[in-house]
Amino acid sequence: MNGYDVIILGAGASGLWCALAAARRGRTVAVLDHGPKTARKVRVSGGGMCNFTNLDASPAHYICGNPHFVKSALARLSPWDVVGFLAEDGVTYEERDHGQLFTNEGAGKVAGALTDRCRKAGATILLGRDIRSVAGTGPFIVECGGETLTATKLVIALGGPSWPQIGASNLGFHLARQFGLKTVPTRPGLVPFVFPKSSCQLCADMAGNSLPAAVETNGMRFTDPLLFTHRGISGPAVLQASSHWRENQPVTIDFLPSQPLPDLIEQNRSSNIQLRNLLGRVLPKRLPGLLLPAALAETPTSQVSKRQIRDAEDRIHRFTIVPSGTEGFAKAEVCVGGVDTDQISSKTMEAKSVPGLHVIGETLDVTGHLGGFNLHWAFASGEACGLAL
Repeated sequence: MNGYDVIILGAGASGLWCALAAARRGRTVAVLDHGPKTARKVRVSGGGMCNFTNLDASPAHYICGNPHFVKSALARLSPWDVVGFLAEDGVTYEERDHGQLFTNEGAGKVAGALTDRCRKAGATILLGRDIRSVAGTGPFIVECGGETLTATKLVIALGGPSWPQIGASNLGFHLARQFGLKTVPTRPGLVPFVFPKSSCQLCADMAGNSLPAAVETNGMRFTDPLLFTHRGISGPAVLQASSHWRENQPVTIDFLPSQPLPDLIEQNRSSNIQLRNLLGRVLPKRLPGLLLPAALAETPTSQVSKRQIRDAEDRIHRFTIVPSGTEGFAKAEVCVGGVDTDQISSKTMEAKSVPGLHVIGETLDVTGHLGGFNLHWAFASGEACGLAL
């Protein structure tokens, strides 16, 4: 039986950051993971280039049952702290739109930096260990692959079920409930929408086309690129909206968010160009003919009536559809929901009802917007927990 001060379940971004923070303070730390590599989600994030933080990271960029919960951890780890941390390992970055920071060296360099730093600080990383059982409340006893480990502190850093193809699962939620912690129902987040069969032709004809759009659902509106897929829509604006969407709720799309349609028509009142061809100058060429009725699409711009303008606005600026669903956890970048944060200390990530038990990262009911916010939360929650350990 191997004894440690801390056992961390999960060698992802939050678990490794937590392990490093604790090991640096002299704690004996064991990190367990059933996979063959550390930080598997980190290695595939950002298309392999790892959007590791965002310069605009703030509580406003997170979805959580308690909007104040993230404030303490975010205040103690800034984006520049993360930049400085990675710079020590030679990781440089490129700033893209909306404050997103991507590595120049690739996601593997970030995963490697986290792993190497943990080992150098003295943390033990045990890979290929299936967690068979977890018991006790200090010491905590973990059975994994024929080994028994004990510790006075236990950290659940097992993420959520998004990206199951790289080993993600619901285990963190099951263990939390085993200790009496409540969980907020989970659903896929940052995930493409699937359209109903009645709109399949639109998807098939437009698949692969991208355009700037505003996507709105449940009172939230996001303006960014939208991408048509063979089954529905994707792209940054859609992924952002998906985290706020609920089953059977409508989604409203503005395909021309930067230019009011009436203004465009009035600017071309003297022209006999068909409305669909006029719109084809500012939208993907085939889209207007698919959104507008044939009679309206073929009307010369000089003859479009006020009633027809309102009709066109409804179809171009307020295209409304109820998705049949999403692409599910297999295509989701994150899991929305998780361990209820009302039961967790925002300063230490410790369960209020189970001394010594901590929960961090995606296992908590904290979901960031698209753009590096979720990795930053993994690091920030890991830092808060690691320092408390």
